[in-house]
This record gives sequence, structure tokens and C-alpha cells, in this order.
Amino acid sequence: MDNNLIFLLLVGALVGAASGYLGSFMVLKRMSLVGDALSHVALPGIAVALTIGANPILGALVALVIATFGIWYLSDHSEVYPEALVGVFFTASLSIGLLLTPEPDLLEALFGNIDEISMLDGVMVLAGTLAIFTVTAAISKKLLLGVVSEDLAKSQKVNISKINLIYLLLVAVVVALGVKFLGTLLTGAMVIVPAVTAKQLSKSLKSYHLLSLGFGIASAVLGILLARNFGIASGPAVVLTSIAFFIASHFFRKK
Repeated sequence: MDNNLIFLLLVGALVGAASGYLGSFMVLKRMSLVGDALSHVALPGIAVALTIGANPILGALVALVIATFGIWYLSDHSEVYPEALVGVFFTASLSIGLLLTPEPDLLEALFGNIDEISMLDGVMVLAGTLAIFTVTAAISKKLLLGVVSEDLAKSQKVNISKINLIYLLLVAVVVALGVKFLGTLLTGAMVIVPAVTAKQLSKSLKSYHLLSLGFGIASAVLGILLARNFGIASGPAVVLTSIAFFIASHFFRKK
């Protein structure tokens, strides 16, 4: 196994771990479609970054953070449901991104390309993953309390609005980290599918989080190996591997 493949597997494992762990909270909060839609918001940021010669991860992160603050602010100050607001941001961003992204780079932006991941990207993924796990661990109890009952959380002096904003920003970070690896169309799947798979098999909250993380890592690693062996795009290979785990979990759950 060559050093480049080991590097890509490590990067993929980090992205998979962070995606699966964050996704476990997203499924509990019944916000699965939010994660998928947010990934599309990254496209205009990638387009601008490619145009000016900047790192696409940074461009995606800027676009995602702006969209996250917009969704959070409007959901607190309007009567429109957050899911509907995400839908508006999603369609607008996808349309703008398709218009701005240079045609030679469009396919890569949509579906990812592991061969374009540099050492700098790897360092950014490592730093981002550490930040995601650290911050999520710090707010996890308050986040789960809000899942059980927002009224109960408020009675315990928990600022649910602030916690939701921090959580959405973490999702924005993990989506930005995954765009070069999976592309904007498929990154959201890695936040959703491993967590849904884990939910079918777990018997406790702790095992649910651990299984979500584990399925995220396994999907990324096996997907990259399949992509390399069969000469296919990494994004679809990783997502299809994750979906295969989900289908298998359904039969194991029945047994």
C-alpha cells in the first residue's frame, strides 16, 4: 500500500468519523434533510474559490457559514419553518453555483476527486475534525436535552437558539471538509446514512454514537479502496458503500 493511499484513507476516515458523529445528533433532532441541503450551499463558495485561485475548502466554508447564520437568524425572526428556509438557500445556492463554477471543474465540485486532496487539505481536515469532536462533546448534553424537550432545556437555563447555531456551524465545517473528498452533491449523505444505519442496530445512546462514528469511518475507507481498485469516482463509491451498510443493517435488525 503506497503512502498516498494511506494518506487518503486517513483523511477519509477523519471525514467519515466527524460526519457520522455529527449525523447521530442530526437524526435525533429530525434534521436529516438539513444536512443534505447544506452541502449544496457550498457550491457558490467553491466556484468563487476556484475563480480566484483559493482553496475550495475555504471557499465552501465561507459560503456555508454565511448560509448557516442566515438560516439561524431567519428561523428565529420569521414564521417560516427552518426546513423551508434551508430549501430556499439550497435551491438558490445550487443555481448560483452552477452558473459560477467553471465548466471543467464542475464535475469535480459536484462529486469530489480524492486525487486533488493535498497535504494542506489533510491538515485542515485533521484540525477541523478535532474542533468538531471537542465542541460537540462540550455541548452534547445541552443538545440532547433540547432533543428531549426544548421547554425542559429552557427551564434549565439552556439557550437552545445558541446551541442550535453552534451545532449548525459544526455541520457547516464537516460539509466543507468533505467537499473535495465527496463533492457538494454527496457530502450530506455521509452525515445522514451512517447515523441512520447505527440507529437500526444500537441499543443505547452510547452505542448509537459509537456505531455512527464507526459506520462513517468504514464507509469512507472501504469506499476509497473500491474507488481505487475499480477506477471510479470516490464520492459515489463511498456513499454507495454507506448505503450497502444501511441495507445490511435492516436485515440484521430483523434477526
